Amino acid sequence: MKAMLLQRPGEPLACVGRPDEPPAAGEVTVALRCAALNHRDVWIQKGTYHVLKYPVIPGADGAGVVTAVGEGVNAALMGREVIINPGLSWGESEDWARPDFYPLGSPRDGTFAEKINVPAIQLADKPKHLDWVHAAALPLSGVTAFRAVSSRAKTKRGERVLVTGIGGGVALFAMQFALALGAKVYATSGSDEKAKRVRGMGVSGTANYRDPSWPAVLREQVPEGFDVVIDSAVGPGFQHLLELAAPGGRIAFLGFTAGGDIALDVRPIYRKQLSILGTKMGSRRDFDAMVELVESKAIRPIVDRTLPLSRANEAYGIVERGEQFGKVVLLNDLGG
Repeated sequence: MKAMLLQRPGEPLACVGRPDEPPAAGEVTVALRCAALNHRDVWIQKGTYHVLKYPVIPGADGAGVVTAVGEGVNAALMGREVIINPGLSWGESEDWARPDFYPLGSPRDGTFAEKINVPAIQLADKPKHLDWVHAAALPLSGVTAFRAVSSRAKTKRGERVLVTGIGGGVALFAMQFALALGAKVYATSGSDEKAKRVRGMGVSGTANYRDPSWPAVLREQVPEGFDVVIDSAVGPGFQHLLELAAPGGRIAFLGFTAGGDIALDVRPIYRKQLSILGTKMGSRRDFDAMVELVESKAIRPIVDRTLPLSRANEAYGIVERGEQFGKVVLLNDLGG
């Protein structure tokens, strides 16, 4: 088979031939129709992700058709259209992942290839209302956002939810899921154009975080404060999120793209009895519940653009520069 291989950090991906390997016991082979890029893939290419192995085939998101089954796997899976839950070895607890938990794409080879062998328990049926492009956009960002919004922050109908940094895949899924759960959603963005687009999707109000007055803008829109805040930056603006939260509010952070090493005045946490919730990808239960919500509400992932998998390096540049609005999906053209 052919695959896009990252030989060592800092290098572009190269299309290479790899031996076809039959699935091991308990595994299946999935012929991939589409894959999707996450910012995690950029960090792996740069060598800054915390779990690294080289050479590696990157990619956590994928959708395709089961073409082979290993020993002990039900043969009825043959020909099934599936998406792949990329989270391996979550563990038994719903509250946290095992220390050796990791998604596909490093250290285990990922989805930027013609096919992939994965444990059969990682499969879920492709939602019937989604084509291959939108199905491939769903897994990693979808389960990460769902766990933050639903499992951890326990967003309820009628609550006021603030999603920061709207425009990337996870933030847009958080917006979509919060809206689907009946919340009133607000957002910050560094782009007025992206803010305008989400207002057209049901977001009640926005603020541009590049404007120093953004906390005051949000306070004017929601003087009562936000019941739920979903953040992925944990940067200097995190203090403002504490101030903007309503009494009893929950702040879930699902990453720390702005560094995470910040000084905080914790008095708002004490006075308002806030809950600060760390959240990381999601369990199998989270994944199944996310897919169920997507199907029941006919949610379509927001896709910015598609590119051939052979042009993956171009896609990396788009994501690294933050040019996308939604997911960048890679169409598998390596077999041609």
